[in-house]
Amino acid sequence: MKKYLPQSTGVLWWGVALFFLLAIFFLLPVQPNDYWWYLRLGGDILRTGHIPAADSYSFTRAETPMVYHSWLSAVAFWALYRWGGPDLTVLARAVLLAATFTLVWGMAWRAGAGSRWGAVVAFGAAMLGSNNWAMRPQLFAYPLFALMLWELWRWLRGEHPRPWLFFGLMALWVNLHGSFVLGFLLVGAALVGGDGARRPLAISLGMMTLASLLNPRGWGAWQYVWTLLRNPASRQLGAEWQPPTPETWQGALFFVVLILLIALIGWQMRRQEVRLSGAEWLWLAGFGLMGLSAVRYGIWFALVAAPVAARLLAPGIPPRFRVETRGIPALNGAFLALFIILPLTLLPNVRAGWWADAPPALSSDTPVAATQWLADHPELPGELWSDLTFSSYLIFALPERPVWIDTRFELYPLSQWEDYRAIAAARSGWESRLDAAGVSLLMLNPAATPDLIAAAAQSPRWQEVYRDDTAIIFEKILTPPNN
Repeated sequence: MKKYLPQSTGVLWWGVALFFLLAIFFLLPVQPNDYWWYLRLGGDILRTGHIPAADSYSFTRAETPMVYHSWLSAVAFWALYRWGGPDLTVLARAVLLAATFTLVWGMAWRAGAGSRWGAVVAFGAAMLGSNNWAMRPQLFAYPLFALMLWELWRWLRGEHPRPWLFFGLMALWVNLHGSFVLGFLLVGAALVGGDGARRPLAISLGMMTLASLLNPRGWGAWQYVWTLLRNPASRQLGAEWQPPTPETWQGALFFVVLILLIALIGWQMRRQEVRLSGAEWLWLAGFGLMGLSAVRYGIWFALVAAPVAARLLAPGIPPRFRVETRGIPALNGAFLALFIILPLTLLPNVRAGWWADAPPALSSDTPVAATQWLADHPELPGELWSDLTFSSYLIFALPERPVWIDTRFELYPLSQWEDYRAIAAARSGWESRLDAAGVSLLMLNPAATPDLIAAAAQSPRWQEVYRDDTAIIFEKILTPPNN
């Protein structure tokens, strides 16, 4: 047992950082985004025994072919929710993210930054990727990416790669999320620019290629990624596909980190104490350009940049900050366990028992009460048009009322997205667009669609039938009064 206890007190530096990260992970609410429709998908897969091949969640695109690539993530989300509700779901997110950044800390430590500065680097990487912590399938991909990167760092130090590990990681990854292609970018860059033995790494790459076919669609998984990357609706309308800007704190942090990293590289080029390998240059350039192109890639850049930054920092760190003291293993383990256990008191159902004004588990734009009201009034006629932020939750919680549109950007044509934007902004002809789809119910978000709410309230064809702080519901008056 003793050999499994932390021998160095250095682990406690990461324990402190992990304490704060876990607290943030537990307090972060579950946002609608894609999570709820993935939850519905997971339940449908387990209930029917197969992955749907067409849409059944909307009435506007019903029976349209649809690829649900991240099927295993959907099943995992459903299992977590079924077994433990929000608490287990939030806990799983924390475990996945904590495992990811613990691996980053380990790489930074081994790169020469030591436990203290390694903790700073890893914590900074976590903050840099914080806008990608939403409850979505890519959460499952982060530790797989970090494990693959760990194995490549071993290879760069002269150790032999383990092809079976690459095979296993890819076989899992390809069924969890479309970002599996990033594993090939990692290994491909190492193979081209690394200094290690190339033959075993080439075998690993071949094993990964075979593993990528172990999914329900075979080569179709690659086709799915290619199609998604070229989808105009996703690229034009999805916030995560837009370039980062300094207007958000995560975007500002991204540019600050990029500038500091460039300065570190310039500093080391002058001192010539650290020589980056070709693989490191390719990782920084490739993932850096990706991070500049879209917000969704920022976390991947953070993961590859952190150990490189640690290597560059190492020569400038005073020796006294890199000395690792042994300490008492049992005491180290006790403190580390305390840092991990204490944040558990912030889990949704736990904090509700001791914190009078505890923040809710679900974000404020989750229309729980309004959806329940609609469920209690099945007699209301016609189709439902809902704000985009509500649609994912409606797909899960009110399956008997299919949505008009939702966050599956690739499913809906650009013309429908243009209609959505015109309706949401109450532009001229908004009612005729709704009439064309047979819509007679509106569930609107006061924060996102104030113009539409005002227009519906002024129109003689709509009447408000429900209101709370999150949502307002209008019903169409089938026989409008005469003016």
